[in-house]
Amino acid sequence: MAQTVTECLLAGTDSVTLIDDINTNGSSSERVEEGATQAEINEVVQRNVDHLSTILLYAPDAEDARDDTPDIAGAASNLKTTHVAAVTTGTDYIAAN
Repeated sequence: MAQTVTECLLAGTDSVTLIDDINTNGSSSERVEEGATQAEINEVVQRNVDHLSTILLYAPDAEDARDDTPDIAGAASNLKTTHVAAVTTGTDYIAAN
C-alpha cells in the first residue's frame, strides 16, 4: 500500500522538531550530544535538512501510470509549509554558525 502525502510528511516531523530545537537552543538542545562541536551540530542539522529536502521532492513519474509515489512536490498543506520552513531555518542556522 502506497504512503499518502500526509504519512510521508509526518515521517519528517522529527527532523522539523530537531532543526527548530537546535535553532532555538543551539548546543544546549537536548537533541545535541553533550560535548558536540559546532561542526558536528551543523552536520546533524544538515542531515535533517537533506532528509526534508528529499521528502519535499517526492512526485510520481508522469510517464508511469503505475507509479504510486505521493505527490508531495505538488501538494499544498500546512504540514508541508512547516517542512519548507524548517529547511530554510536549518540552512540559515548552518550559514550563521
